[in-house]
Amino acid sequence: MQINKEQLITELISLTEQAIIAVKKFKTLDIRQLNFKNTPEQWSVLECIEHLNLYGDFYLPEIQKQLLKATSEGYSTFFKPGVIGNYFAGLMKTENGKIKKMKSPKNKNPVSSVLSITTLDRFLKQAQLLQTLLKQALTADLTKIKTAISLSKFIKLRLGDTLRFYVYHIERHILQAEKALGL
Repeated sequence: MQINKEQLITELISLTEQAIIAVKKFKTLDIRQLNFKNTPEQWSVLECIEHLNLYGDFYLPEIQKQLLKATSEGYSTFFKPGVIGNYFAGLMKTENGKIKKMKSPKNKNPVSSVLSITTLDRFLKQAQLLQTLLKQALTADLTKIKTAISLSKFIKLRLGDTLRFYVYHIERHILQAEKALGL
């Protein structure tokens, strides 16, 4: 399977823009609403966003570093997903507003964190950087460039798979945050 790179990046930019719009709406809520949980196991809006921030702390510098190193990689108009990367991206993708349940790694679980409105500001700053990186990725080879992943030092994914995983992960937890509010 090959994916048109421009269509993929356009989709990922659009999903990122939708996430930004949602988080800006969250900023209009008071802190009690943002920290509300229906059950102790369920994440609040701020916990969902902090989880994304924790992933952003790893993936954004990694993506940026690999894009900077790859200036001479060459150019392709198509992206060919890898087997593992395609699997991870598929795990994150929501289907008709439904989220597949999965356990979060301990170091990315924000439960019991003391969170404030700055959590949302941090996400918005990361999302702006992501948009910049996605635009830079238009001139990069998404198949040849490899990125590390947060789960293991030994596995590297194709940049296109990492971008898909990361943006679909954002989409997933924005939906989770909206559900926490009953939206």
